[in-house]
Amino acid sequence: MERNVRISMLCQIYGKMLTKKQYEMINNYYNNDLSLSEIAENNNITRQAVRDIIKKGENKLFELEEKLAFMEKTLKQEKQLQQILEELRKIENTSSDKKIEKILNHVCEELSCLA
Repeated sequence: MERNVRISMLCQIYGKMLTKKQYEMINNYYNNDLSLSEIAENNNITRQAVRDIIKKGENKLFELEEKLAFMEKTLKQEKQLQQILEELRKIENTSSDKKIEKILNHVCEELSCLA
C-alpha cells in the first residue's frame, strides 16, 4: 500500500490520539493536499516546523498501529469478507433451489454492508 494512503488511513483511525496541531497538519498535508509551504503560511510558522510536526505525528501513527494493529485487522477482515462473498456467489450461481438462492442473496447483502 502506498505510504500516503497508509498515513491517511492511519490518521482516520488514530487521529484523535495525536495533538490537535499534528492532526490538523497531517490532515491538511495528506487529505487536503496542501503543501508544507501552504500549511506553514496558514499557521504562521516555518516550513521546517510543519515538516517536524508532521514527522512526529506520522511516527506516532505508525507506533500506534504497530501496537494496536487496528488497520491491519480491518484490512484482513475486509479481505476475508470479500472471499466469503465470492464463495457465496459461486454457490448462488450454481444452485437451482430458489429457497437456497434467496437465503444466499440475503446473506450476501448483509455481508456487503460490513465490507
